[in-house]
Amino acid sequence: MSPEWTSAGSGNWFERAGHRLAGVVERWMPSPFLFAIILSYVVFVAGIVLEGVGPTAMVGHWFDGFWTFLSFGMQMVLILMTGFVIAYHPRVNGRLRQLAQLPSTGRQAVVMVGVFSMAMAWVHWGFSLILGAIFAREMGIAADENGVDVHYPLLCVAGYMGLGLTWHWGLSGSAPLLLATEGNEFIELGVLDGVISTTRTIFHPYALALTTLGIGYAAVALALLTPSPARSRSISTYLSAEELDRDRAGSDPPTDPQAPAQRIDNSRVLGGVIALTGLSYVAFLFVTQGLDALTLNVVNFGFLFLGVALYTRPAVYRERFEEAASAASGIILLFPFFAGIQGMMNASGLSERLAETLLSVSTAETFPVIAWLTGSVVNLFVPSGGGEWIVLGPSVVDAAQQLGVPVGQATIAYAVGDAHTNLLNPFWALPLLAITGLKARELFGYAVAMLLLLIPFLSVALLVLPY
Repeated sequence: MSPEWTSAGSGNWFERAGHRLAGVVERWMPSPFLFAIILSYVVFVAGIVLEGVGPTAMVGHWFDGFWTFLSFGMQMVLILMTGFVIAYHPRVNGRLRQLAQLPSTGRQAVVMVGVFSMAMAWVHWGFSLILGAIFAREMGIAADENGVDVHYPLLCVAGYMGLGLTWHWGLSGSAPLLLATEGNEFIELGVLDGVISTTRTIFHPYALALTTLGIGYAAVALALLTPSPARSRSISTYLSAEELDRDRAGSDPPTDPQAPAQRIDNSRVLGGVIALTGLSYVAFLFVTQGLDALTLNVVNFGFLFLGVALYTRPAVYRERFEEAASAASGIILLFPFFAGIQGMMNASGLSERLAETLLSVSTAETFPVIAWLTGSVVNLFVPSGGGEWIVLGPSVVDAAQQLGVPVGQATIAYAVGDAHTNLLNPFWALPLLAITGLKARELFGYAVAMLLLLIPFLSVALLVLPY
């Protein structure tokens, strides 16, 4: 192992504290799979003790919940694999490699990746998750080649910051988009009289100010945490020489097909026509529906056919998908377990009890902070922004209306909490871990440091910023 975690060394206080915290987490943090198993037992016991649900019933809720994320899980696999394939296309990946040549110090590299990830997450969280991870890896390779000392785990945390801060306040935010949908569950339940447009959530000055200030604050925090060259561990500490050589060499160009069947499989005409058909329909949806067309299915559909358009040869596109498959294995394994946790939380009444308990102690002034804390705590057990909001959103919205807090403000405050604790729960980091080659325990020390550093900013901003 490189420099000892316990060494005092020089550097600012934030750097030293982050370095030591990373050492503790690397030593003690369980794998994401074991993390899910531990949370399953915690929720199981809590349901029995706090809600009086029998053990057999809790296991039944666990079993029923296991299968509720199958559709969503497939959506996540598709967004991972299509994003992976697009980002590794020579044209796209080449641009990332060019950007990776710009920083001349490790601090500049970390901040650039972090700002890129957070800005992309506002556009769409899936694109940020994949491109942020790939950009972190490419930045690590470029730094290694150019002799720039950069700490690879912090670089990868920077690539994850979009999921840990800005995604749920942006164009793909589950909670605000759900409220903007005609006939949504909140209207059916009588909690709302009509839709809450995105001008009252995503595009409201309150949310835009949070996004802008949050990115600036997080960039400063990443800069302060960046280890000195003496403490930095390069990408070569974590990836083998063979992996790095393969990345530097790039993909071999596809050979010209010879047999008739091969020529059909690699027909640029067939690939181009199907790509044009798919992308034209996506354009039609946005022309006719505007931003309301921005759903997870539309994004996946668009990514799928954008990839076909980039590669044009169907056979080559399929081969790139096979290369992306290993990155999706963690999601496929863990999604059922977290769905089971959500099943126990929701069916036993634990979710509503938690939300009602936290919201009952709030006032109109403190409500945004309490809503943030509610989203933060629940996200540890149910890391699905849309799934959480469907269950807990009615309680949050109802409490906000009783206190006279604007529903748009309450929604954004809750969304802040839902994103914030992604820096503690390793679930959404699985694709990033697969792409960057890190283990969760190697990454999450600095992720937890960022989570802690964001607390003062979010507390003050949610209390002070006017709506």
